[in-house]
Amino acid sequence: MARTPGPAAEPSTGPGRHEARERAISLLYEADSRGFGAEALLETLSLDPDPYAIAALRGIDAARAALDALIERHSDGWSVTRMPMVDRAILRLSTWELVDRSDVPTAVVIDEAIELAKDYSTERSPAFINGVLDAVAREARP
Repeated sequence: MARTPGPAAEPSTGPGRHEARERAISLLYEADSRGFGAEALLETLSLDPDPYAIAALRGIDAARAALDALIERHSDGWSVTRMPMVDRAILRLSTWELVDRSDVPTAVVIDEAIELAKDYSTERSPAFINGVLDAVAREARP
């Protein structure tokens, strides 16, 4: 089943993009827990996710090592593999957006990540994710 990531100039905010980010986090979590790459996971799905979620999954999969290295440089001694899976998924998505999606404003990336952490992770996760992404943004978007 051929899937395309959709147009690169999709709006960066709004209810549609928030749901696409939620779906991307879910897909990243599933891929991580099952040990699947992007394409292998996409082949298992009965319904195509939002094009933005597909683009995120593929983009993160292609740049995982570089994204993880960037996250680790700014995570105050935490390796990506030691982070909770949800936090790891949120950080990978947000770091990918900061690095590869210049159409998404920095404040939107960070605000969305904090909201996702509040909704899906631990009580301490929003502050941790905010700190890491603030540092990542300073490096990725000087």
